[in-house]
Amino acid sequence: MASFLYRLGRLAFRRRHFVALLWVALLTLAGVGAASAPAAGSTSFSIPGVEAQKAFDLLEQRFPGASADGATANVVFKAPAGEKMTDADNKATVAKTVKALGDGSEVVSVTDPFTKNAVSKNGTVAYSSVKYTVSSVELKDSSRDTLETTVDKARDAGLTVEMGGDALQAQPEQAATGEIIGLAIAAVVLVVTLGSLVAAGLPLLTAIVGVGIGVATITSLASALDLGDSTSTLALMIGLAVGIDYALFIVSRYRAELAEGRDREEAVGRAVGTAGSAVVFAGLTVVIALAGLAVVNVPMLTKMGLAAAGTVVIAVLIALTMIPALLGYAGRKIRPAGQKGKLLGRRTAKTSGVAKPNMGTRWASFVVRRPVAVLLIGVVGLGAMALPATQLELGLPDDGTQPTSTTQRKAYDLLSEGFGPGFNGPLMLVVDAKDSADPKAAATAVTDEVKGLKDVVTVSPAQFNKSGDTAMITVVPESKPSSTQTEDLVHSIRDAGAGVRADTDARVLVTGTTAMNIDFSQKLNDALIPYLALVVGLAFLLLIVIFRSILVPLKAALGFLLSVLAALGAVVAVFQWGWLAGLIGVEETGPIMSMMPIFMVGVVFGLAMDYEVFLVTRMREAYVHGERPTEAVVTGFKYGARVVAAAAVIMMAVFSGFIGSSESMIKMIGFGLAIAVFFDAFIVRMTIVPAVLALLGKRAWWLPKWLDRALPNVDVEGEGLRTQGTAKDTDPDEDRELVRV
Repeated sequence: MASFLYRLGRLAFRRRHFVALLWVALLTLAGVGAASAPAAGSTSFSIPGVEAQKAFDLLEQRFPGASADGATANVVFKAPAGEKMTDADNKATVAKTVKALGDGSEVVSVTDPFTKNAVSKNGTVAYSSVKYTVSSVELKDSSRDTLETTVDKARDAGLTVEMGGDALQAQPEQAATGEIIGLAIAAVVLVVTLGSLVAAGLPLLTAIVGVGIGVATITSLASALDLGDSTSTLALMIGLAVGIDYALFIVSRYRAELAEGRDREEAVGRAVGTAGSAVVFAGLTVVIALAGLAVVNVPMLTKMGLAAAGTVVIAVLIALTMIPALLGYAGRKIRPAGQKGKLLGRRTAKTSGVAKPNMGTRWASFVVRRPVAVLLIGVVGLGAMALPATQLELGLPDDGTQPTSTTQRKAYDLLSEGFGPGFNGPLMLVVDAKDSADPKAAATAVTDEVKGLKDVVTVSPAQFNKSGDTAMITVVPESKPSSTQTEDLVHSIRDAGAGVRADTDARVLVTGTTAMNIDFSQKLNDALIPYLALVVGLAFLLLIVIFRSILVPLKAALGFLLSVLAALGAVVAVFQWGWLAGLIGVEETGPIMSMMPIFMVGVVFGLAMDYEVFLVTRMREAYVHGERPTEAVVTGFKYGARVVAAAAVIMMAVFSGFIGSSESMIKMIGFGLAIAVFFDAFIVRMTIVPAVLALLGKRAWWLPKWLDRALPNVDVEGEGLRTQGTAKDTDPDEDRELVRV
């Protein structure tokens, strides 16, 4: 591996014009494809195998058009204090509003609150449902404008009017300011770490190129592959973070090779051969973790994982080829390690007397002297942070989790006030009576059974399809959609349905948004352990090949579990309990997104293994070259701690930039990944790992002889490069630069 990448790095350095032109051409091609691709339509959401999805599919077959995905809007009216909606003036305003809402070519139907029994018992709240022919994504601006204008006129008449549903669902505001600040912090860290603006600019430039290609490709395929907005956002988030980090590791190693006295082409080759090998395997662990999301069997999650994995692959390829090419263009503007340019004060690595140990060396020396105490403090601290995760409640966001300032949240609260909390999350029962001798009797039995259940407010009469073999029944729970009481009700209905089927041969299925969310959360919970086993198992085997050890990969996996549990605990404390919610910008607390645990497991595991590979390969390299185990730990920190710390800060800055997003999912992911990187990089990899390695000593690098013979030798440490030639670079561009100097 190291020898192949060594040759690849030198080739890219020499053929820099071709390499640069190739990546620019790919970026241009992806951009043209994105610009000419058709706009993505409404993103479908399906969960194969769960009851709610089966019921939805049955509705599509038996009630054509009943479950169409056209946009909807719920316009909620509230009478002024002391008045009722049935008062003449208010009733006239509602009638005028309903008539105006029906105007427009995309409107299918508008309900009249006074004829559809859509007025609350106390008469103060009423609502009208507007159905459109197209999805919210495809809805014309003119239809939205008509809806908003009509509502404004009703408000001017003295009514309180708010809107819910997805017809006004705006695209989430991307946290552009936060992302810019994150990139600015990354740039500052790169300048401090690499010592010059030119060196710092290379990782930023290559990361932007890689993300540009990845996101543009996703945009090009969005319509054909049914990719949602969250897919490109995730790819942007992951691609920026790993793209900057991978380039940083190679540029840092290049400067270290220059400091050893090697010419620039040789230094590039060795940097790509050693740090590039770590980049390849670190990127492979991230790809395994992201692509492994396919085992959950949720198409949306699979597409998100594969798209982000593809962006990571692009980041790896750019680090291995474009970075060497740009280093060739930079020439002497990239200085050896220990030298800094005018921006930070020019100095050289060689000083009189004994060089002062850097911070990484001092920290590692402290840890290996007191490994037990450091290990206990680190484990106990992360364990304490993980405690809130034991109270984790899962769910999916709805209008009830929107900020209180939005019209969607106000409409949600008005409906809860007028009709009860459960009105915002009705359950749809599908009675498949095709095999029943008396379908109407079966539907009646279901209705009677459900009415007797706890936490049920109303049960609508059964509505049969034209064939008379399938019925729909709407059930309004007493509790809000995200409550445990509503979840218990769904399970109770399904249990009751089993009894009805035994008596009538009719099958009862529960669906609707609330039931779909409950089934989705359960499916993700059930998939978590198999997913962990697959991803951690594959990565464990990969790390055995890299480190040629059993205990080091085992320690890496256990450390990951600590960091991800602590990160989940922090997410629960902020987004569910409300700790520091104002500081993070969380306006409304509630259940944690259902996909958050399994998503964090996948992404954090891949990123955690990045730091493990980059830091521990330096230690193994020193150990292989003859140093004692504790000396190898200190040496690894001497050369790797500064770069790993910088990479972690950069990744945290990039992820934190997404905390400002208006979409709760993106905000939660940004915070969760940022805090997870902090825990894993600074507490697990830079504190617990050296303590464990110091305690294990030589045993850390033990591998059974039979397994040693069976494993391929990938040579991540670059042992094979010790025999490579060190001929001086004869690149003409470099010669001309030397003449000028």
